[in-house]
Amino acid sequence: MMAIVPSHRGSREQFERDAVRLLCSDLIQPRTRLQLAGLLKDYVFTEDLNCVVFETIVGIGEVSTRRLRELLPGRVTERGFPDFDLKEYLGRNAATDDDIDKLFESLLELTEAQPEQGEKAMGQSA
Repeated sequence: MMAIVPSHRGSREQFERDAVRLLCSDLIQPRTRLQLAGLLKDYVFTEDLNCVVFETIVGIGEVSTRRLRELLPGRVTERGFPDFDLKEYLGRNAATDDDIDKLFESLLELTEAQPEQGEKAMGQSA
C-alpha cells in the first residue's frame, strides 16, 4: 500500500509530493493524468524536485504508467537530480483506492491554494 507520508502531512511541500505521486499512479489513465496535471499548470511549486518531476510528467505526455515510470528517472536525472530514486520518491508499493482519494485531495488542495495576482501562495512569506 502506498501510504501518505505522515511527516509534515499538512505542509505545502507534502501536498505537492502527494499530487505528483497521484500523477504516477497506475490507477489513473494516461489521459486523466494529463487532465489532472492541467489543473496545476499555473501552480508555482515550492520544492524544485517536485516541480521537475511534475514538468517531466507533463513533458512525457500521454503514455502508460509503466512507460512513465521507465522514462521518469532518467529524465529527472538529466534535469539536475542525479540521485533521484523513483521508488523512494513514490513509496515502495502501489496505491490503493483509499490512497488515491487522499492523493487527489492533495492535488485539489494545491489548486485551491493558487494565489491571485499580487498575492503570495500558501506557505510563502510576504
